Amino acid sequence: MSAAFELVPTREDLQYVLAHFAAPGRTAVVMTMGALHEGHATLIRAARSHVGPRGFVVVTVFVNPLQFGAGEDLDRYPRTLDADLALAERAGANAVFAPSADEVYPGGAPQVRITAGPMGERLEGASRPGHFDGMLTVVAKLLHLTGPDVAFFGQKDAQQLALIRRMARDLNFPVEIVGVPTVREEDGLALSSRNRYLAPGERRTALALSRALFAARDRLIALEALHARALAQGAPTTPARVAALAGLGEARAAADAHAVEQAGHADLSGPAAVRAAAATVLDEAARLEPPLALDYVALVDPSDFTEVPDAYSGDAILAVAARVGATRLIDNIPLTFVHQSGDAGEVREQGAPA
Repeated sequence: MSAAFELVPTREDLQYVLAHFAAPGRTAVVMTMGALHEGHATLIRAARSHVGPRGFVVVTVFVNPLQFGAGEDLDRYPRTLDADLALAERAGANAVFAPSADEVYPGGAPQVRITAGPMGERLEGASRPGHFDGMLTVVAKLLHLTGPDVAFFGQKDAQQLALIRRMARDLNFPVEIVGVPTVREEDGLALSSRNRYLAPGERRTALALSRALFAARDRLIALEALHARALAQGAPTTPARVAALAGLGEARAAADAHAVEQAGHADLSGPAAVRAAAATVLDEAARLEPPLALDYVALVDPSDFTEVPDAYSGDAILAVAARVGATRLIDNIPLTFVHQSGDAGEVREQGAPA
């Protein structure tokens, strides 16, 4: 394999590079729309680690017009190819496939496209009609063109990742789809190419997205801990029990009691309290200047992105989308609800050590 780093602008060049330098059984792809940042670098490093030093990692840089709707920021989307090439090479890529729109869609927009189905019509799909159809169409094309054994995508775009996994399974794509945890800036804001659009005041407001997710996660941990303490003492975990513990002066129990009251005295360890904790932060952010304009906050089943019921155990994703000024941002956090009657409960952020 050549040690040279390659910029590949055409499909023919890509096929030549793959045929001569890619490692059979150890080729990975990282798909991006450019404007690369540390989140993308993390994906590339994960791909390099997976295939090893003798494997082949190709990064695609393509701003896909099919996934931008009317009034969205296709023309405004940042294009920084020189900086992207430098970051990709530093992170361990062997090649960057950076085609033009005519190269990807010769003859214009394709008449035959992938349809995302019901999951693609929820949350992001409801807010951005046709977005996921366009995304899956270009992902399918790029998987065919790059022919990888494994493809890496960020968990920040959780619904996108779920749909890509579903497409690969339903349509028998011979590729492993790997999700990589969200990378955040020091203040907690999820890394995104759109963060550069935020003015200082807008950025302060935007931090409410991650604060809401972390507040929900922390509330769930606290409520499960309270549930476990009550079970250990042989008492039922009722609202009265919560109030009694709060009366003993336990600060954590008092906070938990408040959360349960906000959640309408729902199941102590259930999704209602998680939703309430997130909503409190987001409601406050709506009164800031500039305000947070909430699009949605949803606690969903990761298999189909439908809302989970209040009596729920298993994996879930708490997802949020909002606008700050002219910039639309998304974020999410995976959670696992574990609640067994008569036994100590457990909750952990999905992917964390048990």
